[in-house]
Amino acid sequence: MMGLFSQAGSHFRAATSPKPRGSLEDGDRAPSDTESDDTSILDENEGSIITSLISQLRVGMDLSRVTFPTFVLEPRSMLERITDFMSHPDLIFGAEHCNDPEERFIRVLQYYLAGWHIKPKGVKKPYNPVLGEFFRCRYDYPDGTQGFYIAEQVSHHPPISAFFYVSPANRVSILGELRPKSKFLGNSVSTTMEGENRVTLLGVPDDGEYIITMPNMYARGILFGKMVLELGDTCIAKNEKHALFCDLEFKTKGFFSGTYNAIAGRIRRGTNDVGEITGRWSHIMDFKSTQTGTKRVLFDAVKDGQNISPKWVPPEDEQEPNESRRLWQGLTAAIANKDMEAATDAKSAVEDAQRERRRAMEESGQKHEPRFFKLENGRWVIKLSVPSDPELATKTVKEWIFSCSPGTPPMASAPALTPLPAALAT
Repeated sequence: MMGLFSQAGSHFRAATSPKPRGSLEDGDRAPSDTESDDTSILDENEGSIITSLISQLRVGMDLSRVTFPTFVLEPRSMLERITDFMSHPDLIFGAEHCNDPEERFIRVLQYYLAGWHIKPKGVKKPYNPVLGEFFRCRYDYPDGTQGFYIAEQVSHHPPISAFFYVSPANRVSILGELRPKSKFLGNSVSTTMEGENRVTLLGVPDDGEYIITMPNMYARGILFGKMVLELGDTCIAKNEKHALFCDLEFKTKGFFSGTYNAIAGRIRRGTNDVGEITGRWSHIMDFKSTQTGTKRVLFDAVKDGQNISPKWVPPEDEQEPNESRRLWQGLTAAIANKDMEAATDAKSAVEDAQRERRRAMEESGQKHEPRFFKLENGRWVIKLSVPSDPELATKTVKEWIFSCSPGTPPMASAPALTPLPAALAT
């Protein structure tokens, strides 16, 4: 999930004398303690484009309306990038069978922490979704159960991506939204990741929601030195029903000391200390119990990071025009072919069409209506009442995501059983 640098650009790179990609002169050496895939070097043409772009910027400028060059792009949409958090479902499946609320809380944290190690090579960002764009996929697990995911760009200014994942048979549901805000800070770009993940363990509905916020992101060294992307600051995980809280600090490396990708957190239940989380989110993270002093691995990205659950996505020729992979297929193909001119044309075509659509809607007084989500009490929720019976829920969600067309009431005839918590079933 590391490339979740939606509105910023880990893409501003100005060197007054750009050096060829791969140069190892002392001034260009990657910072110590980083992996080779964590840094980027731009060639002369790329550097000159960035130099021109930076000349137009001011410190503190909001970057939400800035158009960035294509060579800094990871070839997939932000809406698809969010699925990185669903890559290791075994960490959260079965959590409802844990009798101890503290253990259930830790299992939710494991799911969340395991999503950050996935990142593209170098310092890249996914495509900024356009209004009305959506991405959908299905997971077919080895035991025959399934998971379903849908994400939609529900607002353009400010940019908001709403997403929903559910595996009825495995009793897990995740609902949330991302609202990135980025600023140019001189030699770095910061992205404040507002929004939250709301996890529900359907097998223990009395637990209520497990809510987790996001860390902020920083692209360092965009004017001089190597570009490095870091997670920073503090995010919060909480379950109010059991008074469980965890302040997770994603530590940025100090100029003279520290290490990259470090993380530290302390879990509390009320005023009592439960344990601490330490390690590096790109490598190994541990939990140490305050009561027993025992230490265990929460996630080992080096050992288990490649065990990613595959997702099934409809073929592009069967997708709708505003479905992510089809919408951006020209740009993705051009990036794969390393044709920057074609990539720029493809990216501009999508963005120009989006601007024209917004202009036409404004002139006609129309307002965009999201297809899968709606805003309710300040939160984005799905337009679906999910049955509590796992088998019926699987059928209902599958038909809603993959069969429902715009304007079609989502499963209006489906017999609803005991509904999900109010935050999900609306």
